[in-house]
Amino acid sequence: MMSHPLSPKLRQLRLSGILDTLDLRVSQTVDQHLAPLEFLALLLDDELERRSQRQRLLLMSLSGCDNNKTLAHFDFSAAPSINRTLIQDLASCLFIQRHENLLMCGPTGVGKSHLANGIAIEALKRNLRVVAKPTHRLLFDLQIARSNGAYPRMLARILSCDLLLLDDFGLQTITPQAAQDLYEIITERYEKGSLIITSNRAFEEWGEIFANDLLASAALDRLTHHSHTLVIRGDSYRQRTRRKEIASINSSSEAPIISES
Repeated sequence: MMSHPLSPKLRQLRLSGILDTLDLRVSQTVDQHLAPLEFLALLLDDELERRSQRQRLLLMSLSGCDNNKTLAHFDFSAAPSINRTLIQDLASCLFIQRHENLLMCGPTGVGKSHLANGIAIEALKRNLRVVAKPTHRLLFDLQIARSNGAYPRMLARILSCDLLLLDDFGLQTITPQAAQDLYEIITERYEKGSLIITSNRAFEEWGEIFANDLLASAALDRLTHHSHTLVIRGDSYRQRTRRKEIASINSSSEAPIISES
């Protein structure tokens, strides 16, 4: 394809991707007797779709999301306490357009992180900018960025993205500086950008994470305003799977051995 007569001109115009479907569209135009403008429209639609795909791939690579943990891969039958209608509504990403938050809590292993990641991927499909990280990792990265001069750029990216996903909120103790950074992020994003926060701590315990009553009160007031809350109950999916595997192994080992005579 790169030897096509149009190749140099298309490369100069940064449109060399058109060569991928050029022969197909030429054949289609001849077979269907399309007008020149219709032929051009097909080529431009192909180019727009290619650019959209590249944009989605770039946003995914920068987001920190796990592209294997989608809503389509989530086993809702294993988590009957989850309001599936609410999840489907959140997957439309209208709450992000309204700059609302999603707060999720529940014990370890009930699917919080998977659901949060799946909703974040739905946002990426709509070309929204997403930053997704465990809370302690994001705060640690900010600390490192402060020491090497990258802090302003990193903070700007966190504050300007359409959706910020903070996973495992409160799982690890944070320093006073990290608590201050977290407060600034919540305050600056208030009514400007959406947050998804997952935690295995009950909502009433979230204030303890800041170890500062004033910071906690101000941050939680903003965090819970314009928010959706989801409490997930049940046993750990991973532990249920492990118990099934052990039961299966025990059952196999107890099966009678039939010998041939």
